[in-house]
Amino acid sequence: MSEPFTILMVDDNQLARMGVAMLISTQEDMRLVGQAPDGATGVKMFGELMPDVSLIDLRLPGMDGIAVLQEIKRRFPRARCLVLSHYDGDENIFRALRAGASGYLTKEASGPTILEALRAVHAGQRYLPPAIAAQLADHLSQAELTKREQDVLEHIARGGSNRDVAAALAISDRTVATYVSGLMSKLGAKSRTEAVAIGRARGLLRQ
Repeated sequence: MSEPFTILMVDDNQLARMGVAMLISTQEDMRLVGQAPDGATGVKMFGELMPDVSLIDLRLPGMDGIAVLQEIKRRFPRARCLVLSHYDGDENIFRALRAGASGYLTKEASGPTILEALRAVHAGQRYLPPAIAAQLADHLSQAELTKREQDVLEHIARGGSNRDVAAALAISDRTVATYVSGLMSKLGAKSRTEAVAIGRARGLLRQ
């Protein structure tokens, strides 16, 4: 029988780590070799343990999951990483895959699905459940916000008026209005409130 493949889990939620550890302990073909409670520790442990697969949350203290993915892939281009996160907005999925993840699951995924995904990623395959794949397809069919539109949306979400946004970004009220009109059109929103709601649902706003 071949040696079990090794897994590193990077997640600040101790209960989540315990649950995955118990799940993996029941399998003969895989072994959890490390658990990191934050991103910086995760990157450090990856270099020390060189796991076959890393299971990474996006919401981490300090260095977030996207930064962890980017740093691991920068140092170890052949690393295989799977995201397991509460965040399921299409922007989060897109950013994770662009950063180097081979698969994406939400924490609502069943035990068998997590195991299936780990095996697929270890085998060099991509793993996206149908619902996640559909969200990614929606993202690719939609116009992306520019960096400035993203900044304006962030300020609107914090309750800023056009005048507040203009002052914060050192631009004119009229320019802000143009950005607001553009981002609402791209998001398909009829109001600023709806634009913020859509932005949150898609993962466009910082949590």
